[in-house]
Amino acid sequence: MKWETIPQMVLSAADRFGDAEAVVDGPLRITFAELADRVRVAAGAFASAGIGKGDRVAVWAPNSAEWIIAAFGLLTAGGVLVPVNTRFKSDEAHDIIRRSGAKAVLVEAGFLGLDFAAPPGVPVIDLKSGFLASGSPLQREVSGDDLCDITFTSGTTGRPKGVMMTHAQTLRLYAEWCELAGLREGDRYLIVNPFFHIFGYKAGCIASLIRGATILPVPVFDVDRVLELVEREKVTVLPGPPTLYHSLLEAPGDRDLSSLRVAVTGAADIPVELVRRITSELPFTFLMTGYGLTEAGTVTASRPGDSYENIATTVGTPCEGVEVRIAEDGEVLVRGYSVMRGYLDDPAATAETVDQDGWLHTGDLGTLDEQGRLRIVGRKKDMFIVGGFNAYPAEIEGFLLEHPAVARAAVIGVPDERLGQVGKAFVVRRGPASADELIAWSRERMAGFKVPRSVEFLDELPLNATGKVMKDQLR
Repeated sequence: MKWETIPQMVLSAADRFGDAEAVVDGPLRITFAELADRVRVAAGAFASAGIGKGDRVAVWAPNSAEWIIAAFGLLTAGGVLVPVNTRFKSDEAHDIIRRSGAKAVLVEAGFLGLDFAAPPGVPVIDLKSGFLASGSPLQREVSGDDLCDITFTSGTTGRPKGVMMTHAQTLRLYAEWCELAGLREGDRYLIVNPFFHIFGYKAGCIASLIRGATILPVPVFDVDRVLELVEREKVTVLPGPPTLYHSLLEAPGDRDLSSLRVAVTGAADIPVELVRRITSELPFTFLMTGYGLTEAGTVTASRPGDSYENIATTVGTPCEGVEVRIAEDGEVLVRGYSVMRGYLDDPAATAETVDQDGWLHTGDLGTLDEQGRLRIVGRKKDMFIVGGFNAYPAEIEGFLLEHPAVARAAVIGVPDERLGQVGKAFVVRRGPASADELIAWSRERMAGFKVPRSVEFLDELPLNATGKVMKDQLR
């Protein structure tokens, strides 16, 4: 590892990549040398605003050049970044800002018509107001063991919890991520994944600065805008959820996408056919899939040369320095340097999640094959029991996606007088199919207890910002 801290890595990009483009955001084009200068000046602006070493600042704003400058400027001033989900309503965001102890909140006024007001007593700074350019250049001493960010989990299991990570953990893990994803100097990386999520911020911005890739931030996913940017800016790297690649495959074919080389996705249920289509009908020559979580970053990844089948049905093998094992109840456990330092101000939840032997209990259910490849079969809390048999929605969804008329599927357990619970499927169609037809088709392919007893057709599944289905809304 060449660097101990994120600011060291970011600022060294000026010497390493100089006049190459670091960020392209609409008409704004910033070189690596200019980015380093802007980050130092932003660090000075934070210091002038009274942000000291270890102080926390929230950024509640969409992907942009200013987000990048603010985040790295804050870290260079010795602060701790608290990214806030732009899909949160005011009350949800205020809860996180308050609990994080943030000394200030940076927002983008007017984004999506939202009211980005902060809780009482916390100053609100508009990212586009000129604040970031108002300081004198500064770089404070920071160590690899210092906290760099507190990222609140998406809150699928109750109230979001603040995951604490350090500079050294982050740099080591995402240097390896660059190797696994084949990210290289001169790549042009379109970042659709939100910066408030580790996929966008760490596997996006930090990875790009490690390797010298140009960052193209996208604030709101719009397939036409993405196609236009890929063609105009000769994008080479385009990670995202499976829904992104579905959109590309369904888009009209009049755009030049020939520059695309690297696709990266992650989900429990990527159909083999989708993997084949991504690499045969789109120009991508490399597709990586993986498994990660806020509490431990990227845990496993596929490897070059893996078959379509392996990439679709498993999430690869563990990263270096990370151990994975399956508990007796099928839960995936993770241990290693990348596991979080704990949940902010919540020792009870920390002890519940990371046991005395250092194993992080992920809440995901999985299996390991003979080659050590991990397969995710569902969420512990998603599993439902049909007449005494364990049913895993991810597995049932995988079967449903093989039906030619099914574009998307989500399955939940619903109460049943006789069996306790039974499956209900929510389906987005790509062709004509009735509920009875899908149920009959399922009976031929899966054990009776797994077959959905009812099917509801939707125009779209409710997705969170990272493309995961929000099953609580379906319930």
